[in-house]
Amino acid sequence: MTFEELCGKQTEEVERQQALKNRIMCCTAAGCLSCGADGLRQAISAEIAAQGRQADVELCGSGCMGMCSRGPLVLSAACNRLYGNVAPADAAALVSADPAATETLADRAIDLDSPFFSKQTRIVLANSGHVDPEKLADYIAAGGYQSLGKALTAMSPRDVVEEVKKSGLRGRGGAGYPTGLKWELVMKQIPQVKYVVCNADEGDPGAFMDRSVLEGDPHRVLEGMAIAGFAVGAQQGFIYVRGEYGLAIQRLQTAIKQAEREHLLGARILDSGFQFRIDLRVGAGAFVCGEETALIASIEGKRGEPRQRPPYPPESGLWGAPTLINNVETFANIPPIVQNGGDWFASVGTASSKGTKVFALAGKIVNTGLIEVPMGTTLRTILFDIGGGIPEGKFKAAQTGGPSGGCIPEQFLDTPVDYESLVTIGSIMGSGGLIVMDDKSCMVDVARFFMEFCMDESCGKCIPCRAGTVQMHDILHRMTRGDATEDDIEMLETLSGLLRETSLCGLGQTAPNPVMSTLKYFRDEYEAHIRERRCPAGLCQMESQLEEAMA
Repeated sequence: MTFEELCGKQTEEVERQQALKNRIMCCTAAGCLSCGADGLRQAISAEIAAQGRQADVELCGSGCMGMCSRGPLVLSAACNRLYGNVAPADAAALVSADPAATETLADRAIDLDSPFFSKQTRIVLANSGHVDPEKLADYIAAGGYQSLGKALTAMSPRDVVEEVKKSGLRGRGGAGYPTGLKWELVMKQIPQVKYVVCNADEGDPGAFMDRSVLEGDPHRVLEGMAIAGFAVGAQQGFIYVRGEYGLAIQRLQTAIKQAEREHLLGARILDSGFQFRIDLRVGAGAFVCGEETALIASIEGKRGEPRQRPPYPPESGLWGAPTLINNVETFANIPPIVQNGGDWFASVGTASSKGTKVFALAGKIVNTGLIEVPMGTTLRTILFDIGGGIPEGKFKAAQTGGPSGGCIPEQFLDTPVDYESLVTIGSIMGSGGLIVMDDKSCMVDVARFFMEFCMDESCGKCIPCRAGTVQMHDILHRMTRGDATEDDIEMLETLSGLLRETSLCGLGQTAPNPVMSTLKYFRDEYEAHIRERRCPAGLCQMESQLEEAMA
């Protein structure tokens, strides 16, 4: 397929869709599937056949529509209405051409002008909910692979790298390293064999951003990787994805086959001299393999353990060759940057944190789900305007950055969410997990939970992480039992400094962050557990409470 033929296919598919009376998009992301979307989709399909509407009504699956707390979700294009908590019994009303029939669903209509939607800016998630992830034609109709065609026909590799640099895009995997600079480092390497790797080993508790993008818009990530391969001079790409993401793996496999069949991947892409192949590598679920050198080792068939740096992957990565590693969200930003220009992307966000960020809202919040906001949006706007606030009780803290992040108290709700601002208050952006806690949460127990996670996920290669996380978890566990002393707080602080300064990789270096942030902002809770043998939240089973209960 040539670039001209691609443009022709886009026009043809758009015209076909516009000729339909209705396109019914049923969310088939993991969240909605878990609450019955598969059965709902079957019911709608059967109803289309029963009403004889196959010629003018099309049923499609879609990626995550965002408001996961209201699933299963269905979008009716004919009336541009989004419905939540839809059941198979509603299929007839959804398919019917009679407007009065859909009024039976009025109580489940979701206001698309509500703050949940109006305060978002969707770049990465622009197609989510509107494109069937299993149909290449749908992605092409939405402008898919146009950016790749533009890069191959109207730009040089240097031009592409310069646009990415101009955009100010920073790595969305957590570290925030400038993407364009990383691409330039790989591009300048002399060896002819180079690799592009997509890090889809999303392991933070409560995080589902990358999974949702892969499930809902897999071709977007493939296109971003192909553009990266062209820019840096690589012909082979790998997507390293968690084994638990079965649906994402399935849809990636389908998307790769579709793209190869249409010469959008493989040899002579879009009838050019550029070739680029993408293969999947499925990880075993080790959190440490999210660290780039451990990920490289795992792809090579070795034990997933980090190594000393330098050399860094852009110089010596996969099998010793220059390797570009970015995460899912970073690659998903590339096609719109190439299509619209770096200046367009840089106009969104803040001076040092450009563009948007995808977050997974979880925990004690009304609107759990997937959102995308401009960098610099305040935590208050995210949690109370978009997230709908706390269902019961009062807000206590928000955890950003997963096990590597910190707990942010109420006094910082008006902090802009960007890389630098979060660091100043003791947290990090991370990959985008955002867990909300109310006044029933015990912050000592929260710190214990994250330390237990880091302890279990430590690869054990370096002593500070292997032994330090165990000792810190033991202290926190004693605190939740009411069996700790004043000296234990000082020991937590000492061990935190030791892990930060001497651990081999980011897992150990950032493992103390939840402990240090809760000690800083909720020290009174630690002291209550030690001095009064009491959990202020009433959550921990303190020995003193057990003695009172038995008396």
